[in-house]
Amino acid sequence: MRAALVGLLAAVTGVLAATELKLDDGLTVHEWGTFTSVAGESGGSVSWNVLGCGSDLPRFVIRQGLRFKSALPGTIRMETPVMYFYSGREVKADVKVQFPQGTMTEWYPGTRSAPEKVGSVLGWSNIKVQPGGSADFPIEKGGNRYYAARSTDAAPLTVGEQHEKFLFYRGVGSFQAPLSVRVSGYGRVTVENQAQASAPLAILFDNHDGRVRFSVVGSIEGTVAIEEPAVHSDTLAELRKTLEGGLVAQGLFPKEAHAMLETWNDSWFEEGSRLIYLVPAGVVDEMLPLHVDPAPSEIARVFLGRIELVTPETMRAVESAVARGDWAGVNRYGRFLEPILRQVYPGNGAKIGEVESAVAKFRQRRGAVCE
Repeated sequence: MRAALVGLLAAVTGVLAATELKLDDGLTVHEWGTFTSVAGESGGSVSWNVLGCGSDLPRFVIRQGLRFKSALPGTIRMETPVMYFYSGREVKADVKVQFPQGTMTEWYPGTRSAPEKVGSVLGWSNIKVQPGGSADFPIEKGGNRYYAARSTDAAPLTVGEQHEKFLFYRGVGSFQAPLSVRVSGYGRVTVENQAQASAPLAILFDNHDGRVRFSVVGSIEGTVAIEEPAVHSDTLAELRKTLEGGLVAQGLFPKEAHAMLETWNDSWFEEGSRLIYLVPAGVVDEMLPLHVDPAPSEIARVFLGRIELVTPETMRAVESAVARGDWAGVNRYGRFLEPILRQVYPGNGAKIGEVESAVAKFRQRRGAVCE
């Protein structure tokens, strides 16, 4: 695996070095985002909710109902699609994005639709793409991962009276992820790509009590078995570089890829086990049809998939923490706790309800933010 990682890093270096930002008077649109799901025992995406975790977004972001998303179950949480615009001159554009199998839950700037009428479609009219324009973007006191996405060369946007560096939205859907992942034994998983195109890159990642392990896998077509990853203590920087290079190879500019990593660095590598993969070509357009007027001269839509895995080690850790009444330890699994509990205590609704109630009280006291 070390040799494969070194080879990938060499390829990544070449991609980064060869990528330059070249603008003309046409419109270039780049977008990144994440499809997050949880694998059930059979490998498919299961329905789950976040057990009331608080929002991690600034208060100026528009929401469809104050606590709507935290109570909304689904198989896929579409997280932070960010859409950048580039042009050599000021232009105006209209954008419509659809989520046929889901519901839009947060967005910014505001759209032409009233919040209660958004549903599965968002539309922005008369977007002013203003290269060299003012960076008078909203900001609140305290840090927030939302702001990291602004660190690019994209043109500032004005929509009505609101200003931002990108179009932002989120949602919750009910469909299957293009990859299914079955945990077939301790540390070993079987991945099946159900899309017509290959997944260009996949990483099996595990973090328990600070012990980080991961395996980098090349493109996935059909069914692939991934063995237990090796232990790593100081190579997360290499892993980040591999991910950034994979994003650039699929069409993002280097600053966009870096902004995506900065946005989700604390989440992708948090406690637990997961498969992180580049979503196969065509899947994003199928799940999120996009229309931009005028038509861009270049468009790139690069999404990562994150499939959370309920491994035997995770189940033992949660069960042990529950037995000790260690709610801080249970809470380390954040928004993924509900589907984990269903596998730890199958068919025992009373026990699941008891744990969920205790965790909800703990989160309320601590003001936990994990959604």
